Formats: sequence, structure tokens, C-alpha cells
Amino acid sequence: MSSATSGLDTSKFVPGTIVLPDVSNDPALKRENITISGSTPSTMLLGVGLIALVATIVGGAVVSKQHALASFHVGACTALAMSLGGLFFLQATSLTNAGWSATIRRLLENMASLAPICGVLAAITPILDFVVFKGSLFTWMNPEYSSDYLLSKKAIFFTPVFFFGRMGLYLVIWWYLSRVYVARSLEQDRTGDRSLSAKTRFTASWGMILTALSIAFCAFDWLMSFDFRFFSTMWGVYYFAGCAYSGIAALIIITQALRNRGLLKGVVTDEHYHDLGKLQFAFTVFWAYIAFSQYFLIWYSNIPEETAWYVARKQGGWEYLFYTLCFGHFLVPFLVLIFRDVKRKGTALTFMAGWAITMQVLDMIFIVRPMAAINEVEAQMALTNKHIWIDAAGAIAGIAIFFGLFWRVCASRPLVAVHDPRMAEALHHKNYV
Repeated sequence: MSSATSGLDTSKFVPGTIVLPDVSNDPALKRENITISGSTPSTMLLGVGLIALVATIVGGAVVSKQHALASFHVGACTALAMSLGGLFFLQATSLTNAGWSATIRRLLENMASLAPICGVLAAITPILDFVVFKGSLFTWMNPEYSSDYLLSKKAIFFTPVFFFGRMGLYLVIWWYLSRVYVARSLEQDRTGDRSLSAKTRFTASWGMILTALSIAFCAFDWLMSFDFRFFSTMWGVYYFAGCAYSGIAALIIITQALRNRGLLKGVVTDEHYHDLGKLQFAFTVFWAYIAFSQYFLIWYSNIPEETAWYVARKQGGWEYLFYTLCFGHFLVPFLVLIFRDVKRKGTALTFMAGWAITMQVLDMIFIVRPMAAINEVEAQMALTNKHIWIDAAGAIAGIAIFFGLFWRVCASRPLVAVHDPRMAEALHHKNYV
């Protein structure tokens, strides 16, 4: 049988290696099935994000600057979590050589490419708080605490030059890694050079380490350092769990949106949804494990600097959000996603993905919003407060901007890396469990 009829590319055959079939001419990979025409959804989403951002700014002007700044940070950190989740899964599937993921690899690349942009959004909050508001959220920036004994023991870590220098380093790491992965993938689209996949896998071997460290330390800097007294050795893993949880949810939503437009037919199937659903289920359990472990260890050790963080969030109305996360972030999705049929149905899985992002937003609110307390009334502000619209506006701004940019990036290049060496496996992927 000739190489033309067998679908095998033997031009670069090396004895002892596996020759993978070239399926770049498969009908499922025809241009009209893997290319977006028009950018209307992107324009609408970015418009919604801009309106929500303006509403957040208005809320800061007429209600509370601290409240608005905290709400904006909630949206920015949620967007950052989704993009970093994409970067993580891109590297994880590359390292494990996961054949089934070839058809969604480009979408993961698109998510990862937004990490530096979302990082800039998250960096706006500490910059504004340092320059303009003088520590209204980040207490270590407040001159009133300059003589605090605990702060003096962490002074080196909270030196402004070191703090903002670390922020710049995170952005450089995310920019470099995402740029390398996307550039190689597009080059592979152009040339068909399969060796680029091996180079990407090698980069991911050390890039994953940098990603893990940058996620952990950005979580310390942008979330845990609101209260410089509080510390948790599990905090970096806790935020990472949220990144993976919300990242896979964002991927499910955008994939379903593309399929609803008649795209990716035969490329992303129920079999791929099944795997995405299993990942969503897995990181639902993982987040719960990390969240409970952190809470249990802090409760058991009973160190005042640690327990004070939870005590403040279990009174004044915040305890309702605490219990909402217990049930909504873990129990509900666990009981729903455990069923095989739910993981294989795009509509049901997309609903649960939307639920997951909502829970991630509430988790960020639970972390960030109590630090916006400026008086006794504000300290008791929970989700039932009359100014909840500021929280909603800040969250919507970050999420809408993320999905608007995501859609715009998707429209700028093919939705599928057609020359991925594992594309044949992905197109014919089946689940047996």
C-alpha cells in the first residue's frame, strides 16, 4: 500500500519509531469548520466588560473606593485564574502526551496567551492601592501599620521594590511561556514540522515548574498579603486549585459556544466532553480537599494570626458565603458531575461550568471583599447588602473582558492545530469508562 493511500507520511521515517498518520485533510478539519468568521461576540463581550468596569468606577465614586477596588480585584483574579488554568492544562497535556487533547490544544493556547493580560488587570489593584489609596486593601502598605511588630518581621518580603519586582517577573514568565507555545503551534500549522511538539514538551518540563511557582507566589502577593498577619503554607495550592477548576470550566463554555455556531463538528465530540467533565469533577474534589485541609489545619493549630482570618469571615453575614462555598463549590457539583451522562452532554456540562465560574467568583469575594471594611456597617457587608451591584459589576467586568479577548484570539487563528502529531488519535477518541 502506498503512503498516499495509507495516510502515512514516510518521508522522514526513522527505523524504530512510530509513524503517525497525517489527517490534516480530514473533512472535520476543513477551513469552514475550524475558523470563526466575524467578531460580533467579542465586541459584545468587551462592551459588557467596559460598561461593568464603568459601573464599578461609579460605585467607587459614590459608595466606597475600597469596595469598588476590591470588587474589581475579584473580577481580575477570576479572569487570571481561568487563563492560568489554561496554561496549566496546556503544559500538562503536552507533558503527558495526551492524544485526546489535540483537538482542544489550540483553545488552551488561546487561554494561556491571555495570562499576561489578565495579570496586568490583577496588578492594577496593588498599584492603585500603593500609589493612590495608601493601603486601603493591602494593609502592609498602610503607614499606620509601619511600626507593627509582625510586619517588621516580614519587611523584606513587603519591600515595595521587591513586591512590584515580583509582579513584573510573574508577567514575564506568563508572557514568555504562552508566546513560545503559541508561536511553535502556529509554526507547526504552517510547516507541518512534528518535531515542534517535542520541543514544546521539553519547554513544558521546566515551564511547569515556573508556572507552579509563579501561581503560588502571585497568590501570596495578590490575595494573602491583604492581611500581612495571616499566613498559610497551603495558600498557593489553594489558588492553583481554583485556577484549574475555573480554567477547565472556561474551556467547556467556549467550546460549547463554538459548537452552537456550527463549528468543530467531528472535532470536539461527546468523548472530549466526557474527558473535560472528568477533569471538572476531579478538580471539584481537589479544591474541596485543599480547602478543607487548610481550614482543618488552621483550626487544629489554633494560631491567632491564622484563625483571625477565618473568624472574621464567619460572622457579620460572611458566614452565609462560607456555607455557600461548602455546598456550592463542592457538594452540588460533586453530586451532579459524578453521573456519566452529565459529563457527556454539552448543555448540562456547560451549565455546570457556568456554575463553577460563579463559585470561583464567590470564592474570590470571600477572600477579598472583607478587606474592604472601612467601618462597622461595611464590615458586615455580605451578599445581601444593597451595594451588591458593585460586587456584580466588578466580577462581570473581569469575566466579560476575559471571554471577549478569548473570542477575539480564537477568531484570529484556526481553532485547531491541524498538524498536531496526535490529531488522528484525538479525532477517533473513545471513552470506555
